[in-house]
Amino acid sequence: MPDHDTAEFRPAPERTSSTPWVLAAGLACAVGAGAAWWFWLRPAQTPMAPPPVAAAPEAPAAPSPMPEASGPHNPVDALAPADAALPALAESDPRVAELLADLLGRDKVASFLLTDGFVRRVVATVDNLARAQAPSRMWPVQPMPQRFVVDADGDAPTTVAAANAARYSAFLAFAEAVPMEPAVALYARLYPLFQQAYEELGYPRRYFNDRLVAVLDHLLLAPEPQGPLRVKLTPVNTEVPNLRPWVRYEFVDPALESLSSGQKILVRMGPANEARAKALIRNLRKRVATSALQPSPR
Repeated sequence: MPDHDTAEFRPAPERTSSTPWVLAAGLACAVGAGAAWWFWLRPAQTPMAPPPVAAAPEAPAAPSPMPEASGPHNPVDALAPADAALPALAESDPRVAELLADLLGRDKVASFLLTDGFVRRVVATVDNLARAQAPSRMWPVQPMPQRFVVDADGDAPTTVAAANAARYSAFLAFAEAVPMEPAVALYARLYPLFQQAYEELGYPRRYFNDRLVAVLDHLLLAPEPQGPLRVKLTPVNTEVPNLRPWVRYEFVDPALESLSSGQKILVRMGPANEARAKALIRNLRKRVATSALQPSPR
């Protein structure tokens, strides 16, 4: 689950736009699409509801090129036909929440997911995982109850505590228990809602499923460092007391600090958890990358 203060150990600047396991749970679980979440460093709190229409974000940053406007590279109708009568995106929360509860169970949905504005949350988060920042207020999952922990106090460089990896166990177990085939089929049924939310972000001639595949590929490129990860506190020049220093950590290694928000999440989870998360991502990618699949009969 997200540590929910930042995608990079420190608070992300507010933007109106926005699983490995989040992907696999928020997206795949919930509607079979995607992501890696997530994520950050403070006690649980109630996130703000996403805006009705998100402003256009910066240009996508994915390792593979965006599709041409002539059509999707990974058409979703290869998975399953869309529902014939979907609610309007702005009115879709009750229906989406009901379908998620049918798929995952009401207790699991309540424990791990945020269903208000779920479709927009998923789309915004997936789009941001390959960027430097993924604003926590847009995540589709509940924040983690524990704080990020290191092995020493003070401003000197230290290492991520080995116990920190345990914070991700419950959410990874939840994501691994998601029935992937029904989840992806649900994603396909609801796909017009995801596509509309993606167009609202500023991509009127692009396709969300293509962006999802590109981001999944990007997450799979995350490095897998072994051994303790060195971190340091970001300097803050202010006389105001810092009551939450745990949100200010960044990687000492410049190569790790330059990673995208989604890749940093994977690295911070620890090697064993990262391997589990990447297995979920590969499974999801195999199912939503439909360019080699034949369309399902209608």
